[in-house]
Amino acid sequence: MVFSCTKKRHNSKHMNEHFSTRTHERMQDVLMDPRAQGPTTHYYMIGGEGKRPNITVWETGTVGGEYIKTYGHYHTDTLQDTYRVLSGEGIVLLQKRGGAENTIDEFRVILGKAGDTIVMPPGYAHVIVNTGTTSLVTSDVSEGEGHADYEPLKAQHGMAYYVVEHDGKPALKHNTLYAPC
Repeated sequence: MVFSCTKKRHNSKHMNEHFSTRTHERMQDVLMDPRAQGPTTHYYMIGGEGKRPNITVWETGTVGGEYIKTYGHYHTDTLQDTYRVLSGEGIVLLQKRGGAENTIDEFRVILGKAGDTIVMPPGYAHVIVNTGTTSLVTSDVSEGEGHADYEPLKAQHGMAYYVVEHDGKPALKHNTLYAPC
């Protein structure tokens, strides 16, 4: 008797449409110290299709004293994201632009751990930071109309505050390209 075995091949083109990474090189635009050494990849994203959620996995550690984070973006129009923390722990930074250039009307810090749900509302920028000792893993879904606007955070080298390690704990450090809140 002869058995034939063939391996199922994955369509790598289809897989690559839904998988992406944020490399250290791409993150330098929004880092507190863009010259600091960092991991090759800061975080990984698997995009959901339809109503399936996106999954994001953050590396652990710091880059020049700043904890590993997302690039961040503002939500336009009615776009909002709802994140669920699947494992790990971190900090969510939310900020709303002020009327004058380089000003922030509102800045929020939200602690997140496994099981928490956090909403990123329309009109706000958000960044998620892994402050834990293990990978941070989230799922998220988007609702509403609009898009993610990355340019304002790129121009300001990140949010109004960076999350840095200070005496072994997370602390906020002001980004001097913004007026003090």
